[in-house]
Amino acid sequence: MNEEKVVDIKEVEKKLEEMHIKDIEVSGVRELTGILSKAIFVIGLAMSFFHIYVLTIRAIDPWYFRTMHVVFAGVLVFALVPGWKKSPRNKIHPIDYFFILLIVAPAIYIFIVFEDWIYRVGVVPNAWDFFFSTLFVIAVWEMARRATGWPLAILSALFILYGYFGNHMPGLFYHRGYSWPRMMTYLFSLDGILSLPILASAHYIFLFVLFGAFIEVSGAGKFFVDLARCAAGRFRGGPGKVSIVSSAFIGTASGSSVANVVVDGVFNIPMMKNAGFRPHVAGAIEAMNSTGGQIVPPVMGAGAFLMAEILGIPYAQVALAAVIPAALYYFAAYWMIDFYAASNSLWGLKKEELPVFRTVMLDKGYLLVPLVVLGISLMVLMYSPYRSAMYAIISLILVSWIRKESRLGFKNIVETLAKGARGAIEIAATCAAAGIIVGVLTQTGLGQKFAMIIFSYSGGNLFIALIFSMIIAVVLGMGMPTTAAYAISASVLAPALTRQFNVPPIAAHLFIFYFACLSALTPPVALASFAAAAIARARTWDVGWEGMRFAIAGYLVPYMFVYGPAMVLVGTPMEIAFAVLTGLLGTMALSAAVQGWFLKGASLYERVLLLVAALALIKPGWETDLVGFGLLIIVTIYQWMKRGKRS
Repeated sequence: MNEEKVVDIKEVEKKLEEMHIKDIEVSGVRELTGILSKAIFVIGLAMSFFHIYVLTIRAIDPWYFRTMHVVFAGVLVFALVPGWKKSPRNKIHPIDYFFILLIVAPAIYIFIVFEDWIYRVGVVPNAWDFFFSTLFVIAVWEMARRATGWPLAILSALFILYGYFGNHMPGLFYHRGYSWPRMMTYLFSLDGILSLPILASAHYIFLFVLFGAFIEVSGAGKFFVDLARCAAGRFRGGPGKVSIVSSAFIGTASGSSVANVVVDGVFNIPMMKNAGFRPHVAGAIEAMNSTGGQIVPPVMGAGAFLMAEILGIPYAQVALAAVIPAALYYFAAYWMIDFYAASNSLWGLKKEELPVFRTVMLDKGYLLVPLVVLGISLMVLMYSPYRSAMYAIISLILVSWIRKESRLGFKNIVETLAKGARGAIEIAATCAAAGIIVGVLTQTGLGQKFAMIIFSYSGGNLFIALIFSMIIAVVLGMGMPTTAAYAISASVLAPALTRQFNVPPIAAHLFIFYFACLSALTPPVALASFAAAAIARARTWDVGWEGMRFAIAGYLVPYMFVYGPAMVLVGTPMEIAFAVLTGLLGTMALSAAVQGWFLKGASLYERVLLLVAALALIKPGWETDLVGFGLLIIVTIYQWMKRGKRS
């Protein structure tokens, strides 16, 4: 047997210092000084106060609210995000001021002519309507390019061209075509840029971004990591399991797999490497766990708020439906790490080096209160997401005064409100650009035609249709934020699954959402894996493929709740309980087959039997469940007997 390896936490801290983790640059934003810095501070503060006022004190017309949301975000994007490589990093370029004008002028225009505008838009626009709408669309396109990169910008441009030249397209892609004035004014409307994605961004996501900013300032991130070490650090492969707990805590609120890797991975990855995990494996485990953070209720990143709006159901219902699939994802992650650690004789932290749970809770346990308040508000009291977020922020400010080191005074609160607004600009730009695509899909009817296209090419076979949907969702999500990938995929894929194949709406949308999340883990453009590889100092391709292998159960879980809706709470209590039991056993068997370890090292034949058992248990139906359970029992008895003889 290999020598047991134990983590030395002091070595981890030393390596963190050697890596200059504090100096890691995670964004390309400008560092403005002087009057410009103060101006951006004021704009960020105004954006936060504006959203808090409208959402909690006095509501205003959706046209005004959503337009101002985009305008605030656009001004911050053009001021803070350089438009090209050689753009100055310490001042705002004249071209940036030009784009600020492009985003502000249309808002002023529609506020002036609003009473007439709402009757002309997209139907009989005049020349000025067309002019200002075009300016707004161009500004939003540039926002998306700067904030999210070229993939979403190119996709948006292609859809705009399709809206105009659709009368030249063949077959089901044909539409009669729309003039530039009609199309541009339609895009600058509540059916285009200001549609559901921006509604979700302005009404829900913004306040949760603020909540995340307050969490960060309070020091709760380190507390979550310490809590995770208490919970899982001493077990076999403990550092990898610590990543499960801390990623689930941090990732659900961050809304970004990459952000989760950067915040969480700078501690977990060195700790795993020091415990004996190979660099690319440590990066893969962190990428897998950080990606899963977006599917953990109650917050589930940002896309779940949009899902609730599209489905027209309370957000709590979406969060409850996601509980079992999220549990299966992390249950499989646990066994993947456990079996890998067992096969490589990797162990956990020494008992004397673990944080003392009682000490951690007495010292920082009060930082759990805001999460409890958030959960109760969302899931028990059924408050709206933005009201729940406000209660969570208020409770965090109140409990922060328990300890001096976490105390949030007036100055801290103001600074967090100002800086927290900056955290929302990428989501706002993403949702605005997604609105362009949604607008074109709605205006041309392509969204409904896409359902016919998928049905036609799949030959009416649900399994083939699901594979097509998975590939499309993953490809659309490559290099794109999850919210945009989900918004676009839901527009074109969900109707096909619900109308043509009678998949329950909640199962169809969660299927799409899961693969939009997993796109951050899927090569060739696996952003979460690339970020983890940089911290682990491993080859990006090695981390990407290993992360996909470790998360293989995550790619199967969505199929489980489409074929067995009991997984998303569509069914009787008995059906739900049975689905959970077989799902847990199936994911465990799958992990054992992939890692080649169960009670002991598994031979090729045993791995094949475990794989068949896993697939049989994962597929709903009592016949396949009996087969899978029987095979699992056979492998268990056989390995137990072999291990007994060896002893």
